[in-house]
Amino acid sequence: MKRALIVTYYWPPAGGPGVQRWLKFVKYFREFGIEPIVYAPENPNYPLLDANFLNEIPPDVEIIKQPIKEPYRFAKFFSKKKTKQISSGIISKKNPSMLEKLMLYVRGNFFIPDARVGWVKPSVEFLSEYIAKNPIDVLITTGPPHSLHLIGIQLQQKLNLKWVADFRDPWTTIHYHKSLRLNISSEKKHKELEAKVLKSADLITVTSPTTKAEFETITSKPIEVITNGFDGYEKFDEKLDSKFSIAHIGSLLSERNAEILWEVLAEISSEKNDFKKDLQLIFAGTVSDEIAESLEKFGLFENAVFRGYISHSEALQLQKKSQILLLVEIDRPETRAIIPGKLFEYLAAKRPILAFGPKNWDVAQILEETNAGFNFNYQEKNRLKEKILELYASYKEDKLEVNSKNIEKYSRRELTSKMASALIGLIQK
Repeated sequence: MKRALIVTYYWPPAGGPGVQRWLKFVKYFREFGIEPIVYAPENPNYPLLDANFLNEIPPDVEIIKQPIKEPYRFAKFFSKKKTKQISSGIISKKNPSMLEKLMLYVRGNFFIPDARVGWVKPSVEFLSEYIAKNPIDVLITTGPPHSLHLIGIQLQQKLNLKWVADFRDPWTTIHYHKSLRLNISSEKKHKELEAKVLKSADLITVTSPTTKAEFETITSKPIEVITNGFDGYEKFDEKLDSKFSIAHIGSLLSERNAEILWEVLAEISSEKNDFKKDLQLIFAGTVSDEIAESLEKFGLFENAVFRGYISHSEALQLQKKSQILLLVEIDRPETRAIIPGKLFEYLAAKRPILAFGPKNWDVAQILEETNAGFNFNYQEKNRLKEKILELYASYKEDKLEVNSKNIEKYSRRELTSKMASALIGLIQK
């Protein structure tokens, strides 16, 4: 067994998508010759919690922890709601308050690359002592938060370790980066740190082809695309919704507002009485005020069900029961690289996927190769309306289904095999 030390901020009982990537790798690593050791914060400030994930940690895996001091704890004294929203990535675009502007400015310019940067120094000191007593074969850091890569670079330099930098999301091209109200020197520092990490890591792993292409303009180091995926879930016996349900699981940020969809649904509702009665929009997760306002504007609020944050197991049930699964990404060139983790769970649910995102979005290629759904940009109103009518007709005939293919390569076990091969290849160099 090769020993891999994984430095991660998100670890159970954290909820949401950020925790799942490395939890699942840890779950399957031993099957492929990797002995995982996990280093995580002892007292983190997670915006979402899901205790069910604790059950997926292999019982005998070594987990080491150290305390972390987080500014978000102190920010809560000023605004608990705004602090939770910002730490979750929800940033208001419409008339942000002075308090929100101030919090974003402080977050962007005083904590570079992010609010967890204070954990770097004590982690380097602690892990240096740990590794001296417990040698490892490879070090892995996963971000965001990208400050964890600074732990990697310092340990690499100090101990001459082989180091993998894993990017679940991009760094300076992530959609909210421009919202941080960065001054010139802060923007420059972000770019410099990003380049330093990319040029220093022995191997870089990313979750999308577009992120790989972006990073290849900065570094010549090897880059592997290893996407997120789905686990081998148990089958649910529950029947499909009786309503023509369109479900979105996960956070809907202010800019993830598919007004083109609401407009089309409103038009069809005015043209077909049955459609309005049959339609149900289900939202599981945090939903911004802008989304709710749009639903009200198009007369769809009464068709909406807001379930708030639900556990991962509940989310899997909801995905299986829904007639259609909705995927929405911000309509910006820099979001082309974002492949939401929920996409892969949607694939496993085997329900038709309706996706909205920027042109040349990496998701479009996955939907095409798996025949799992339909991708639209934000200007394709006529095509969208035709597709909704087609799906609704199939629903009325009780024939709404999807014949997907080639999805097994996105299973967590297959992806763990790929990650393990990359790690062993690096160790043997």
